[in-house]
Amino acid sequence: MYALTFVFPAKPLFMFNLILFGPPGSGKGTQSDKLVEKYGLKHLSTGNLLRQEIADQTALGLSAKSYIDAGKLVPDEVVIGMVDSFFEQHKQAKGFLFDGFPRTEAQAVALDQLLSSKQTSISAVIALDVTEEELVKRLLNRGKTSGRTDDSDEAVIRKRFAVYLAETSPVASHYKKAGKFQTIPGEGTVDEIFHSLSTLIDQSIG
Repeated sequence: MYALTFVFPAKPLFMFNLILFGPPGSGKGTQSDKLVEKYGLKHLSTGNLLRQEIADQTALGLSAKSYIDAGKLVPDEVVIGMVDSFFEQHKQAKGFLFDGFPRTEAQAVALDQLLSSKQTSISAVIALDVTEEELVKRLLNRGKTSGRTDDSDEAVIRKRFAVYLAETSPVASHYKKAGKFQTIPGEGTVDEIFHSLSTLIDQSIG
């Protein structure tokens, strides 16, 4: 008599993938650090990845710097490639926190396809809502100590905000259609904003 052995494919690990969404200066970085610590997520900030490339003066970094200094977004193919590479380096992660990415509908579609190929998806999208005048004030203050040229010129800051509104609004629509998009006020104390974020995330996980 022969025993039959059935081999089932391994069930993919559950990943909680969060997009923290908002314009430059909205506090994504500060809140991301707190959320990563609380929920054990891998922090994927395309801004940080690009700034490292710029600091290393790689070909990618020099190309990206020309876009950033002009207040423009870096081309999608560059960003998506970096995201894919980051995922491959952290295959066993509990989940990922996307800090300010995707910024265009094309990036959102490409990200959805990338995650689908890895048997996971975006769990929630939360946007920090901050007024333009508040953003200008925050970034000019940050520019005094950050050394970033795109933080020290008010005209560039306002252009960045205009680019954000024009190119990222479709991203909100993309995730609204999927029932994953929510907005919270991005003005208030760090702890107040963090409490609002945590409440929404706990609801999504639960």
